[in-house]
Amino acid sequence: MSRDSLGWGNVSTAPALAGTRQAAGPVNKHAWSGLARGADAVRVRNALDAPGSMGVVITGDRGVGKSLVGRSALAGLGPQVFTLQLRTSGTGANTPYGCLAFTLVRLPQSALGSPTAILHGITSLIRDDAAGRPCVILLDNAGSLDEQSTGVLLNLLQTGTAKLIATAQRTSDLPPDFYWLINSGQLAEVRLAAMTEIETQEVLQAALGHRVSTALASQLHELVGGSPTLLQAVVSEQIERGNLVLSGSVWTLLDEVVLDGKTALEDIVRARYARETPEAREVIEVLSCARTMSLARLARMFGPGLIADMEEAGQIVVDRTDQHLVTLGDRYLGDIVRNWLSVERRLELRDKVPGHQEQELEELTVEDLLGYAAWTHDCHAELAPAHALAAARAAVRLFDPKFALKCAGSIRPGDNEWPEGQLQKAAAYLQLGLPLQAMAALDDISEAQAGRLGPVAFAELTAARTDCMAWLPDRSGKVPERIRAARLRLEELGDAGNYRPDSDEARALARAGLCMDLCEFNYLSFIGDYEPMMDRLRAAATSADADTLDPAHRLRASIILMEALCVTGKELDARRLMRELGGTLGEWSHVPRIRENFAWRAYNVLLLSGQWRQAIDMLKDASGRAGHGLHSGSAATDLAVGVAYVYAGRGHLALDPLLAAIAQLEVRTSLHALRQAYAATAFAYAQTGNSVQATVYLDRARSADGPARFVISSSADFCMDMASRWLGDPGAKDRLVRAAEQHFRAGRYTPAGICMLGATVNGTAKDFQFMEDIAAHRQGPLAELSRAVAVGSRKKDAALMLEAARLADAMELDAVQARCAALAYDFARNAGLTASATAAHTMLESLAESVPTLPVVPKTKGPLLTDRERQIAALAGNGVSNKDIAQEVGISVRTVEGHLYQVFTKLGVSSRSDLLGLI
Repeated sequence: MSRDSLGWGNVSTAPALAGTRQAAGPVNKHAWSGLARGADAVRVRNALDAPGSMGVVITGDRGVGKSLVGRSALAGLGPQVFTLQLRTSGTGANTPYGCLAFTLVRLPQSALGSPTAILHGITSLIRDDAAGRPCVILLDNAGSLDEQSTGVLLNLLQTGTAKLIATAQRTSDLPPDFYWLINSGQLAEVRLAAMTEIETQEVLQAALGHRVSTALASQLHELVGGSPTLLQAVVSEQIERGNLVLSGSVWTLLDEVVLDGKTALEDIVRARYARETPEAREVIEVLSCARTMSLARLARMFGPGLIADMEEAGQIVVDRTDQHLVTLGDRYLGDIVRNWLSVERRLELRDKVPGHQEQELEELTVEDLLGYAAWTHDCHAELAPAHALAAARAAVRLFDPKFALKCAGSIRPGDNEWPEGQLQKAAAYLQLGLPLQAMAALDDISEAQAGRLGPVAFAELTAARTDCMAWLPDRSGKVPERIRAARLRLEELGDAGNYRPDSDEARALARAGLCMDLCEFNYLSFIGDYEPMMDRLRAAATSADADTLDPAHRLRASIILMEALCVTGKELDARRLMRELGGTLGEWSHVPRIRENFAWRAYNVLLLSGQWRQAIDMLKDASGRAGHGLHSGSAATDLAVGVAYVYAGRGHLALDPLLAAIAQLEVRTSLHALRQAYAATAFAYAQTGNSVQATVYLDRARSADGPARFVISSSADFCMDMASRWLGDPGAKDRLVRAAEQHFRAGRYTPAGICMLGATVNGTAKDFQFMEDIAAHRQGPLAELSRAVAVGSRKKDAALMLEAARLADAMELDAVQARCAALAYDFARNAGLTASATAAHTMLESLAESVPTLPVVPKTKGPLLTDRERQIAALAGNGVSNKDIAQEVGISVRTVEGHLYQVFTKLGVSSRSDLLGLI
């Protein structure tokens, strides 16, 4: 089905260049309904056509698309059926003949004398309008049907004048007569469920005509609660605002979803809002402004009865944590209602909330504090400096950098909170990938202000500055000097004060020293210089002496040690430490960004040690707790998932997340991550045999230079060189070997081994010996696989290469397995080992779909057995007699015997039982 037929004629179908953004035409509502609920409309029509059916009732929660399905089913009946659409209002039950009012005015005065006359008059009128055609009536909101309308509709059904399609949230909401018809089977029920996240993504991609990232689909699904009607409205609004754009070949958002209700979504919200009581409306207004509020505070305002009723109706949601936080059941409702409210009304509501008085703000939870801060900003007012700082710190902790910047913006240079506020600004800018702006925020702290800081605050400022400097090429080399200068100042403070070891001042200096240690560890891991710090890092991660000064110090050091162990070849030790830390991480949820730091370094550990599937699971588990908003790492997560698939040799699975990551990164100009994304995409396309696209993305990777952490930059270099090697670049192998030699000299044995594994597809004996030497410095299954490949390739040992292929299979490294199987096949054929050659060939055939382009092509091609020989060997290996084989295949027993003789000779076996497992 083309997009033009769906009303998407204004959407460009030409592939976009990287970095370009395309706007879209308006979303066609009817096309959307067909995509989202087409199958449900068919269910309704089938129920309508069933023998003895008077009609069907469509039930489901608010917003699932009941009316949409009813109208779609009605439209599908065609012109040969007369259709009539009726609707009751929220107060319809109090208005006689409410849904039939337009029909009443068409009746002659003589037909209005009694209810019986009206009933017969309407029935005759509808029969006349149908003109002999079958009639189907669509009744929206049947739960509010008045008694008189119910009687007329029942007469229409029982006399066969019409069939009914009705919508209601529950069958119990219907008038008793209709409910009885359902129980007796004369009215069918079609229950609609909200769309799943996968269905939401499928609908989006079908309607928009291009890829939609999983992160975008997930956010929109959560926003609309699986409602296709709301999904269509939200997408329309975001396209109209220019926030939803086509970047490359993937739809992405430029910014957070902000709903101003200027499209069809406002009509939906106004219709629901109008049905609420004044008290419920005020609850909605308060939660719209506050975003979230504790149950105790909300109940103090409105009483527990109203809150309980609204929760039962699904209008609000109370979480099951200890705080019992309350939010609106529909987030979009809050965004739009908040936009309606005047500044005066927002201030009026804020002042009504208990706990919002100045003297009470210190007692607020993190969620209440952020809600109060957002509410204050919505009122175009500024937070007090202390509260602005607390809110900024909380927003950074919850990975909401844009709101952190908004809060910190309320702090002025003359305020005592200014230095700490600038620290939070810098942290927020780094979360957004903007190190230059982060550095500028820190540079705005004057020397006089920095000089007044205590030892711990000074050390934290130094750590923040070095974090920013590491990202700036002109300042990165000055980080060690900055750290030395900071340590010297702390020593001078200690010497000048001559403090007692147990004094508060001495303890503050010691804690500042720990902060500087972590600062140095972070910088050395950033540039990949792990070996010089290993002894100090181990001591920091195992010493309990620092616990009284900074309880989280050991944890932070251990997380860095985990990555350092893996890079330096201690992969099993790294994974063991990772499991230990993961088991205790819940105790440290109050430590800012600790989960995020652990998740990303654990991902590196798992990826570099060959555990790519566990690496993906780690990210998916962590992403649910990453923080608030769309941009809390969705691009980085998509990129990391794609890289994991590429390392596994599964380029066909890598492309979707990689292209989604590129679309998000390009619109935010995150160049340091773009280089890795382009490189991994080039490698993925090369693995799938698409040399044209591989070359395109390889060129983009070469032009997208920028600073990055060592693990990111080395991964980008590896993917670029591997893509080049698959494309036949003769210099790619030499670059990989040189990279391996550099890693080896620096003690980074794991990336050295990975580079040599890629470089030695067509390696020399010297290369394989170097690869074996590297493996001797490493631990774990990937090291064992590397050693087996090195020794087996050097000795041309088919058995060892088959063992390497099985190791690769166990780790689900498809491309490596294919390489080992191809070499095993050649080695076995050259050595006359027919059984080994057959096993290798069978393994290659099983990889044909997942590895369409082999990294190594066997020199001897073609199957060892003919198709007929393979068929007979398979049957014989499973114990089928020659006579039964002859009957199965349709040949003589003598011919079967002849084929088996050829099979035994080719495979080098002597009995039928030996065939089992070879074929």
